[in-house]
Amino acid sequence: MNNLAKIEGLLFISGDEGITLADLSSLTGFMKPAVSGLLGRLKERYAQDDDCALTLLQSGETYRLATKASLAPIMKAYFEKPLTSPLTQALLEVLAIVAYRQPITRIEIDDLRGVQSSGSLQKLVARGLIETHGRLDVPGRPFKYVTTDAFLDYFGLETLDDLPPLTAQMSLEDMDSDIFLRALQSRQEKLAKKEEANHGTTTKGNG
Repeated sequence: MNNLAKIEGLLFISGDEGITLADLSSLTGFMKPAVSGLLGRLKERYAQDDDCALTLLQSGETYRLATKASLAPIMKAYFEKPLTSPLTQALLEVLAIVAYRQPITRIEIDDLRGVQSSGSLQKLVARGLIETHGRLDVPGRPFKYVTTDAFLDYFGLETLDDLPPLTAQMSLEDMDSDIFLRALQSRQEKLAKKEEANHGTTTKGNG
């Protein structure tokens, strides 16, 4: 793997929070001037390649990847679509992890799932089911995510204490995202059965 690929990979996994020049230097073992040079090359490559959707943004000494401004309309459509469509398995998985592990950062969620969760988190924020709640006091200061009141309404919960209990013999550290997902799905199934029972009782009474 060449040096430019290492920098690009770290930028990718840092997600929306970005990564500082100091962290890039520390993680790669390159001196800061060398990292700055590689970042410059990467930015130039993105700018010159019309077939590449990415651009490199800088805020102080923090760098992050983003999509080019010309793609704004289609990116906007992507994040608005979830507002009128059901939650996918991936979104439910991320939402379940946030629900049981909050406050939690994207990097911690990625570690649990084994895949990038930045897009899913943005969709869930757009739907109002989760929100950022401060930053973790570590290098890079990543956002911490928590669930919202809209999350409770969506799953028919009054408080977070109403979340289905996890397996008694296991701690949260032993859980994987599939178990979190099944817990929330179980709650949804119970709510659906309750609605069906209530509807059946009402129908019988009216008959």
